[in-house]
Amino acid sequence: MNRGDGLVQRRNVATAREASGGDSAQRDGDDTSDKKLDHDEEAEDGDSKETRLTLMEEVLLLGLKDKEGYTSFWNDCISSGLRGCILIELALRGRVELEKAGMRRKSLLNRKVIMKSETPTGDVLLDEALKHVKEMDPPETVQSWIEYLSGETWNPLKLKFQLKNVRERLAKNLVEKGVLTTEKQNFLLFDMTTHPVTDNTAKSRLVKKVQDSVLSKWVNDPHRMDKRLLSLLFLSHASDVLENAFAPLNDDDYEVAMKRVRDLLELDFEQESLKPNTNELIWAVFAAFIK
Repeated sequence: MNRGDGLVQRRNVATAREASGGDSAQRDGDDTSDKKLDHDEEAEDGDSKETRLTLMEEVLLLGLKDKEGYTSFWNDCISSGLRGCILIELALRGRVELEKAGMRRKSLLNRKVIMKSETPTGDVLLDEALKHVKEMDPPETVQSWIEYLSGETWNPLKLKFQLKNVRERLAKNLVEKGVLTTEKQNFLLFDMTTHPVTDNTAKSRLVKKVQDSVLSKWVNDPHRMDKRLLSLLFLSHASDVLENAFAPLNDDDYEVAMKRVRDLLELDFEQESLKPNTNELIWAVFAAFIK
């Protein structure tokens, strides 16, 4: 889960940046009420007909091989990364938050995740995780929750909090949204269900959104960035799929993009979480992965 060793190295791929249609959609991540959330979900910038994806679905889509329909067998980071996405998605929707820092000013990673609203989100995975947060007594930290939800815990009493088959469930969501399709592939010793990309426009739009966020639309201030887009950059890195979005760039753009992501990774998350109009739980998730 520790991603402090820096960014993955670039593969030797063809240059020429891929073009894709439509402007990237941006969502207001500062969801302080259910009413505001509903408004944000209904009114996004860009093409109103765009397929709206959750943070978890976007990270998985970046990690999927387009034609093969599965993530790299060597990627051992995406499982915990998707659980981090779930926590951030719940925070963006105003369902969970960090406990108050207190007089002694607890660090982000020492503060507990607490329920802010138990109103269902309508997303099965999110509501399952929200139910677990509600049932946890006493509350736990962000880092502990990532371990519990991914099943990477040595405590057998906490295994009941594991979210199972997350990748497959997210892939099925993307199938329902028309982004992926379902196939069966034979791998000599076993058959595996795969989910190749069927809507290349949606995938290209996502890749372009990630590229633009650190190139043409770079603002050099994380607090001026859309919270959801900022989270997508961090969690894509934590899930070891960010390289997939940057690989098509030409050499100059690639170097610029990588440098700007490094600048984000080197931020003091404790200090950033103290600034106005921040969501502390989001920065706590960043800190749990980028140490």
